[in-house]
Amino acid sequence: MKKIFLFIAIITVASTKFSLAQSKTDKALNQVLSAYFDLKNALATDKQDLAAEKAKTLMVTVDAVPHKEFPSDQHKLWMEQAALIKAKATELATAKDIKVQRKAFEGISYPMIKTLRSIKFNTSTVYVQHCPMAKASWLNEKESIENPYYGSMMFECGDVAETIKAK
Repeated sequence: MKKIFLFIAIITVASTKFSLAQSKTDKALNQVLSAYFDLKNALATDKQDLAAEKAKTLMVTVDAVPHKEFPSDQHKLWMEQAALIKAKATELATAKDIKVQRKAFEGISYPMIKTLRSIKFNTSTVYVQHCPMAKASWLNEKESIENPYYGSMMFECGDVAETIKAK
C-alpha cells in the first residue's frame, strides 16, 4: 500500500513539474510571438526605425526561450528555426532600406509559421496570411489583413490562408 502511495506521489510530482516547465516554455514562446507581431505591425505601418528596434527585441525573446525543456524533436526544430529567425532579425535590424527589411521579415515569418504549426504554443488564435503580390506569408494576431510586405501601398492585400486555434 505504501508503495502505491509513493508511486502516485512520484507521478504527481513529475507531471506537475512537466506542466510547469511546459507553461514556462509556452509563456516564453508566446513572448516571441508577441515580439514578432510588434515587428510585423511596424513594417505594415511603414515604420522602418521601429521595425529595426522590434527586430532586436525579437532576438532577445528568442534567446530567452528555455529550449532545453523541449522534447528532443521539438528541441531540434526550435534550434533550427531560432537560428533562422535570429539571422534574419539581425539582417532586418541593420538594414537601411525598408524593402530589405521586408525581405528579411519573410525569412523570419516562415520559421515562425513552421514553429507554431509544430509546437502549437499559441494562447490565442493566430492567422497565417498570404500576399499573392509578394508571394509571401506571415502571422497575424487579427483576422483582418495588415500586409507587412507592402505596408501602406497595399495594406489590405492578401488573404487568410490558415487559422491556428489557441492551444
